[in-house]
Amino acid sequence: MEKFFNSTTKLLQLPVHVHSSFLHIPPTTSSVTISVVFHTFFPGTNTKNMFLSSRLLGRSTRNHAFNFSKCKNTLKKRCEPLDKTSYRKTNFDSLKYVKYFGTIVDGESPPKTAIVMLNMGGPNDLDETGPFLKNLFNDGEIIQLGPLQDYLGPWIAHRRTPKVRQQYDEIGGRSPIRIWTEKQGQGMVEILDKLSPETAPHKHYIMFRYAAPLTEETLLQMKADGVKRAIAFSQYPHWSCTTSGSSMNHLWRELKRLNLGEEFEWSLIDRWPLHEGFLNAVTKRINMGLEQFDESDRDNVVIVFTAHSLPMRVVNRGDQYPQEVGATCQAVMEKLNYSNKYIMAWQSQVGPLPWLGPQTGEVIKGLASQGHKHVLAVPIAFTSDHIETLYEIDIEYAEEAEEVGIQLKRAPSLNDEPLFIEAQADLVYNHLKNGEVCSSQYGMNCAMCVNPTCRTIINPIGNYNRLRDTAKGVQTPKVVNDLQ
Repeated sequence: MEKFFNSTTKLLQLPVHVHSSFLHIPPTTSSVTISVVFHTFFPGTNTKNMFLSSRLLGRSTRNHAFNFSKCKNTLKKRCEPLDKTSYRKTNFDSLKYVKYFGTIVDGESPPKTAIVMLNMGGPNDLDETGPFLKNLFNDGEIIQLGPLQDYLGPWIAHRRTPKVRQQYDEIGGRSPIRIWTEKQGQGMVEILDKLSPETAPHKHYIMFRYAAPLTEETLLQMKADGVKRAIAFSQYPHWSCTTSGSSMNHLWRELKRLNLGEEFEWSLIDRWPLHEGFLNAVTKRINMGLEQFDESDRDNVVIVFTAHSLPMRVVNRGDQYPQEVGATCQAVMEKLNYSNKYIMAWQSQVGPLPWLGPQTGEVIKGLASQGHKHVLAVPIAFTSDHIETLYEIDIEYAEEAEEVGIQLKRAPSLNDEPLFIEAQADLVYNHLKNGEVCSSQYGMNCAMCVNPTCRTIINPIGNYNRLRDTAKGVQTPKVVNDLQ
């Protein structure tokens, strides 16, 4: 497989066989920096190893970046593998595919401000469904399985993989979340470079919790790019320990494991449920959704705000997610002047344990039993399309609604909505302008929290201490060696 670099900054993912990969660089490029991260998956084990190549195009440096100047002719060179013995715990013969992550620098200085976009992620192809689910169910901060986590997590993932793989196949063979995040990030930094030239150049990085690009990959890319100042920008508008919390806790742990604790200075955008631009974008999308109904029916449409549910044990621990989702719904309805009846519902429950309700599917059936005929589903906690919107709402709930006589439509997801991308840029701009370390709420742990890592910030740009630590007269860990 061949891939051509553009002269613009770009993040590449090439699923290729190592012996047939070529990199092509246009002759107009004056300087190139390429960071290479190899991932291997071993058939039958779902075991993943990461290792860095220090040989690419015949040139290597200590930080695994590769530089070429004055490229007057197209540069084409086979990426030769290292000797078999150089692969850390790697069976070369079972190598399935290799991923290259490269950045065209084109004479530019390193990014002055990195905006790291945190999200769950999703499989980039059908073969990644299994590893994605394994990473998900191995995360004890989202699916709590106790001391059997390392055994039950992979087992549950293995059992669910065929069904979930089929669902991804029905929505195009992959999750689109990376595509939309890339578009959002690119649009955001273009606006930021104009709004805040003193903190430019800005560069966005995608950091997914359960799918590529994973936290480790992104941190290594940032180091290779020379990043020093970073903002961890949660793409979940509403805080939950199972989503934003899990991503940030994993970020701090990976900084420790990779010995990168002093490499970057961090601040956080950890929640934004009532940001004006976000609310305006959602309101616009709801109006677009209402236009799908006949004009004579629009006033009778029930708006069902639907968000990913939480296990009740998380809710009862004091997680702030339900109240923040509710605050967004209320604020959006105020912008709509309460034009329609509305209700909140929760989707995507997994397993037999109690989850936050009412469930979206049950709400649709209940509305039908009351004589309602028209429902608009609004995915209020999702900032782009993925399996929960494209399959669960558009296919599963649509079929269930039709069976009970409900006309179900969905408000378009935010995706590349200009108002939303402007909101993202505004969030970062004001965060930088005000010198914020995090939101005022970040330092407050859930009332029953026992996780020693929660609400940590490693190497923060300013003063920070968790409220529970302040109450005890101790300091919150700020260096990786102090993490428990």
